[in-house]
Amino acid sequence: MGRPRTNDETVKERLVECATELLATRPRESVAVRAVATAAGASTTAVYSLFGGKDGLIAAVRDRAVAGLFQALSTVPTSEDALVDLQALAAAYRRWGREHRHLYTVLFGGVQSFEPSGAVGTGDPVRPLVAAIDRAVADSALDGETTSIAVSLWVTLHGLVTLELAGALDAPTAEAAFRSTIQAALRGWATPAAFRRLRHDEPAP
Repeated sequence: MGRPRTNDETVKERLVECATELLATRPRESVAVRAVATAAGASTTAVYSLFGGKDGLIAAVRDRAVAGLFQALSTVPTSEDALVDLQALAAAYRRWGREHRHLYTVLFGGVQSFEPSGAVGTGDPVRPLVAAIDRAVADSALDGETTSIAVSLWVTLHGLVTLELAGALDAPTAEAAFRSTIQAALRGWATPAAFRRLRHDEPAP
């Protein structure tokens, strides 16, 4: 049986999947091109042919993570209540992290820099969150500067998901902590009327 073609899409997929797992479970310095190729049943030539080398392969893994998280958040339905939408986006973020823990670890674990901007038309996974915050501010549900609110919510959300993936929280504790902490984070930026709604978990009038 001959070697797989170096430009085969199946080989490319296996290389990205194996690189994702290795990068999420080992220090980046120890993940060599040969190790990824061996795990994928491919040759080192395939890595250079398809990705230009190790850095290109890591970038492909990062790009897959960014695209996956963006898609997960972009498909969250939009309602008339931006606060409800923000909670739904937070839940989608957590769900994606739990279902794609290796991609999540690569994206936010320092393997390659990722600086979300929230800019329109960029495919930035933070963009749906920013858009919902913009709506909440425009609807007088949240009071503050959009970027500051977004960073506050993202830091809270990221911390919760990271602790859960690390096994620091069991499932019941993680579920309860997630709901109460996201609610508390939103209340910290809420206008008085919205604060009362969030406190009682009521929809917008």
